[in-house]
Amino acid sequence: MSAAPPKVRNLWILASTDILAVDQASIDMVYKLPEAELHDLKERIESRQGLRQLSYMKELKMGKNECRIVTV
Repeated sequence: MSAAPPKVRNLWILASTDILAVDQASIDMVYKLPEAELHDLKERIESRQGLRQLSYMKELKMGKNECRIVTV
């Protein structure tokens, strides 16, 4: 058995000193994809409680879930 071919384009490399902000920015970018690219990845994230990481990091005050993307 082999892995399915990727359906999502390359979304850049993100960096931040705030771990929660960079994770939130990553999810925000994924969820803005067209449905054809988003569908399988969104199902995989949500079926495995992948968004819980963000809420738990916020509960632990590990950063802010607000971000501003700056192209360098």
